[in-house]
Amino acid sequence: MNDALCACGLDVGSTTAKIVAVDRAGEIRWWHLEPAEPRVEDQVARLTDLAARAGVDLSTTPLVATGYGRNLVKVAARTVTEITCHARGIQREFAGGGVLVDIGGQDSKVIYINPQGAVVDFAMNDKCAAGTGRFLENTAARLGVALDDLGRLTLSSREEVPITSTCTVFAESEVISLLAQGARLEPVLRGLHRSLVRRLAAMIRSVGATSSLLLSGGVARNRAVAQLLEEETGARVQVSAHPQLVGAYGAALVALEMQTQVE
Repeated sequence: MNDALCACGLDVGSTTAKIVAVDRAGEIRWWHLEPAEPRVEDQVARLTDLAARAGVDLSTTPLVATGYGRNLVKVAARTVTEITCHARGIQREFAGGGVLVDIGGQDSKVIYINPQGAVVDFAMNDKCAAGTGRFLENTAARLGVALDDLGRLTLSSREEVPITSTCTVFAESEVISLLAQGARLEPVLRGLHRSLVRRLAAMIRSVGATSSLLLSGGVARNRAVAQLLEEETGARVQVSAHPQLVGAYGAALVALEMQTQVE
């Protein structure tokens, strides 16, 4: 093993797989992110080879797995829930606690973390796509708009066309109908983002704290989500420097703690 790399975390999500290696100080030294594959075992085998080329031997380096596919990671020394790993990862970046809003491809999580880093409460949405990244992704595909352009186009408009449908399938149809009736794209997109953010705001209120919001997940790269979330909640929103790696980073920190205890 590369002496600088001491522990690893692997987050096998529904849309992406992320692996992070940290040094003894808990700093990220190497990471890799790629689209998730149907066969988790095959993907883990390839990631193991990729890690080896980076100087990380997963047969000797402690690895903690998290995410929906964590139980299929045979090389993992331990599996840990996404809630725990995301809390650990974000607490390392933003000491002092707060409410983590993690918006993934197929679910969203709101985790209330106290100043000591403990999880006080959490809420999850894994039943309805309207509160997840898939909501924006599907609509962007229907409109022929690049996913990375959604935030910019949304913030370019001060006008907003409300989206009344709460189901992602009906919302997509409503967007198409509004555009066919002559509505401009940008105000419609702003309304679409508002619909997503209001669902998130309801989850945030359910955990009982809104003072400091921390944003992670792939959707955190969308500046419109952060800005509208601030408007909707009145709270300051801070975005992780590596929003898609928070879970894997937290898993690596758990693995590092295991390694330290052994030594």
